[in-house]
Amino acid sequence: MPHAPNQAGHPSTVAQAIGLLVAFAITFLAAAAGGIASVDAGSFYPQLARPNWAPPGWLFGPVWSVLYTMMAVAAWLVWREIGFPRVIAPLSLFAAQLLANGLWSWLFFAWRLGALALVEVLVLWGLVAATAVAFWRVRRLAALLLLPYLAWVGFAAALTLALWRGNPELLG
Repeated sequence: MPHAPNQAGHPSTVAQAIGLLVAFAITFLAAAAGGIASVDAGSFYPQLARPNWAPPGWLFGPVWSVLYTMMAVAAWLVWREIGFPRVIAPLSLFAAQLLANGLWSWLFFAWRLGALALVEVLVLWGLVAATAVAFWRVRRLAALLLLPYLAWVGFAAALTLALWRGNPELLG
């Protein structure tokens, strides 16, 4: 993301707008990569034996849309606060968790590897937590924006475990 500072040391309004667009583009490209793996989720998820606390399939799209929006804004806030090169470490964690996020969809929906999806979602939770800590050190609001995501990934881990255990024939 560009970081052209104004007299106060903050990015110019144009640079901030471009930075926000870049943050959204990167975040939603990662979402799309996971979405490609989830193309059959609408027919696969209803086939699974689900615990009574499992959300309906229609809920995932809206929840993830809100979470990805919050993630993009959080990354943008961190970049806007400290710029390059200091932003490289926290945004590297952010990128790692985006990759892990997309990988889960491939493991679970495309490749139907329940055990690996469970391990991977636990790694994802750790990466989100580490990203939140790194963001906290830069801009507390950015870290707070990641907390619903952290909670949802924790819930996703519990759901992944329940689905894997309840569907050994479908999730190897």
